[in-house]
Amino acid sequence: MKALVETMRSVLRSRSELALENLALRQQLAVFREKRPFPSLARGDRIFWGVLQRLWQG
Repeated sequence: MKALVETMRSVLRSRSELALENLALRQQLAVFREKRPFPSLARGDRIFWGVLQRLWQG
């Protein structure tokens, strides 16, 4: 049921919102794929999230 609701919600969102969400998820995956025992954010990651926060209101 939750998947259906999320799918319906994504249909109603704009393409730019979906693109920003996709970018955020890809960046999260890149951080988690690192071979460290505990993933941490590098300076570039922090800058990315700061810029994304200003662009993405969702």
